[in-house]
Amino acid sequence: MADQAGVSTDADDSGRVSLMNDPKARGLVFQVLLIIAVIAMVYSGISNAVDNLARAGIASGFGFFSERAGFDVGQSFIPYTNDSTYLRAFFVGLLNTMVVAVIGIFFATTIGFIVGLARLSKNYLVQKFATVYVETLRNIPLLLQLLFWYKAVLSILPSPRESAQEAGVEIAFSINNRGMYLPRLVPEDGSSLIFYAAALALVAWFMIGRWARKRQIDTGKQFPVFLTGLGVFIVLPLLAFLISGRPVSIEYASLQGFNMVGGWVIQPEFMALLLGLSLYTASFIAEIVRAGILAVSHGQTEAAFALGIKPNVTSRLVIVPQAMRVIIPPLTSQFLNLTKNSSLAVAIGYPDLVSIFGGTVLNQTGQAVEVISITMLVYLTLSLLTSAFMNWFNSSVALVER
Repeated sequence: MADQAGVSTDADDSGRVSLMNDPKARGLVFQVLLIIAVIAMVYSGISNAVDNLARAGIASGFGFFSERAGFDVGQSFIPYTNDSTYLRAFFVGLLNTMVVAVIGIFFATTIGFIVGLARLSKNYLVQKFATVYVETLRNIPLLLQLLFWYKAVLSILPSPRESAQEAGVEIAFSINNRGMYLPRLVPEDGSSLIFYAAALALVAWFMIGRWARKRQIDTGKQFPVFLTGLGVFIVLPLLAFLISGRPVSIEYASLQGFNMVGGWVIQPEFMALLLGLSLYTASFIAEIVRAGILAVSHGQTEAAFALGIKPNVTSRLVIVPQAMRVIIPPLTSQFLNLTKNSSLAVAIGYPDLVSIFGGTVLNQTGQAVEVISITMLVYLTLSLLTSAFMNWFNSSVALVER
């Protein structure tokens, strides 16, 4: 049949489809155009910001990092003085934020798991106490809880003179409105051997765990990994301590004038922030744990009991491992929330990243764009790293279908 004149087709004589009629090619063109538009908007915004800052006489750039900070910080885990640079102050705030976030995640997870299990307890008092804890703390704003711990609990503690019985006497433990004072280990020459031994013990603990897991898969026999690893972690540094001639001394706090001197002090701002973040986040984690355990079929528990497995062993080796695949995804969100909520530390005077860098440094330098952008980038990076680690951990405990 002859082709009809004036009729067009989507394909040429060779049978190839026009690029404009190809969905993949058309989608690729639109994506490229969108990327170009976004880049143009970002470039235009940055150019306008730079021009406006120059017109207003406000300095821009990151040269301020090398300038002298000129202010003190109440708590720092690295050496810092008012003669340090703004870059040093940035790392002080970053480390303070990371320390409270990591310790807070540990305590929140521990408390949350305990309270979550208590919510499922058959003991009436334990169950009701856990319910009251969850329903109370998770329904009170975190900022109010931080102010409660700082103003209503820690600030009304006795003064250092009232907490110490006599001036000049060394005290092993003391808590007052200036903080909690504990003995401090002072390393001396040769103490590095102890830290190397501790690192070696951690590696040995990890290797023992891998060997025990392989042994259990091959033979079905369990090995006390935790107790063995803990014993190695205690014995090796202790032997290094004795062999190297006990190169560690203990410094105690004592009352000198109106304040305590010496020892290791935990600031009340740190304690209030840690208590508030841990207890508040734990109330949400408890509900996540409870929901994860209830998601496991009750037949798993009945099967374990039918095999003669004790209830505590059933919970630890049968129920909780299966519940973890349900617990971990929402648990990641709580870890991220705790890290970001640590920025509320500015309300109680704890020198975190927002307080030091986003507050004092910004006010002294006036470079708001750079300071706020870096602060947001830091929290974004911490969140992405936390998510990446939890995704890896989630994949390691997920059920593998055969």
